[in-house]
Amino acid sequence: MVRVVLQRVSEASVNVDDRVVGYISRGYLLLVGISHSDTEVLVARVADKVSALRLFSDSEGKMNLSLADVGGSALVVSQFTLYGDVRRGRRPSFTAAADPEIARHLYHSFADRLAERGHPVAYGEFGAHMVVRIVNDGPVTMILDSETL
Repeated sequence: MVRVVLQRVSEASVNVDDRVVGYISRGYLLLVGISHSDTEVLVARVADKVSALRLFSDSEGKMNLSLADVGGSALVVSQFTLYGDVRRGRRPSFTAAADPEIARHLYHSFADRLAERGHPVAYGEFGAHMVVRIVNDGPVTMILDSETL
């Protein structure tokens, strides 16, 4: 199942080796985990859900506006550790995470689907050690997975 941790942000960036590789102002930081059982269909379903969510406040202060409504962007960061299993021992197991080449492809499919929906998309660097900086707005944090959508 595709897992996404979504954080509404007023800004977010990703640095690799002291250089910014991705930056957005208002929008969503999306930490995306891909499992070995995920498919293009599941990735598309989750991306479509993210695109349609109404998590920004309207003039009455209610979460009623979508990413498109506010002209927001998405910063998409691969996050295989969302599949860390800590039920046994002290060191996590990542056996549920997809192999890197499959995960890379599906991660890009997820981001591409958001871009197809008209959202500006910035990226982390797949497989790199990244420093992610966010200014969480709210804070608003949602956990989505393809199994519950």
